[in-house]
Amino acid sequence: MLTATPQLPEATRLTESQQLVLPGYCSWEQFEALDLILEGISGLKITYLDGCVEFMTIGEDHEEIKSIIALLLGLYFLELGIDFIPVGSATRRSREQNVSFEPDESYYLGEKKAHPDLAIEVTFSSGDPSKLEKYRRLGIAEVWFWQKGKISVYGLRGADYEPIAKSELLPDLDFALLERCVLMPAKRRCDG
Repeated sequence: MLTATPQLPEATRLTESQQLVLPGYCSWEQFEALDLILEGISGLKITYLDGCVEFMTIGEDHEEIKSIIALLLGLYFLELGIDFIPVGSATRRSREQNVSFEPDESYYLGEKKAHPDLAIEVTFSSGDPSKLEKYRRLGIAEVWFWQKGKISVYGLRGADYEPIAKSELLPDLDFALLERCVLMPAKRRCDG
């Protein structure tokens, strides 16, 4: 049986890096039903936190930046012999913690655990620390935000995240160099 993918009317379609928060409270069961209905729509991320549902569009610029970061980090891990498992934007979900979200990129460093050690979010509009709550609930050790050409690093300290000057998971990583490489035109990045 074929099912049609729901289409938003042209006037309400979301464009690059827009966010939409559903008004009111949404139960976990309502969220799961909504998530199931919308699962075939590409370029749409859905976050659930304490009854609040947020939709965010993912455009080409966003995908380009996250893919370059993933490529460069993968090369870094391989060059230094760091054991890692890339899990990209796999959905992180916990009914008990009342949270569901998809990081842009995420990694287990060393062994696989309940949740990744590192998560990365590329943001064009709202890369602020208030977004850290969803990661805190799942105990993700470090979260990086890419915004306006810079990476902000947050480390989990007990029950909260704190901004940190450099990664504790990857203490030798030169963030200034990583930022410059991500922003290089593609030809220069490939020519070395």
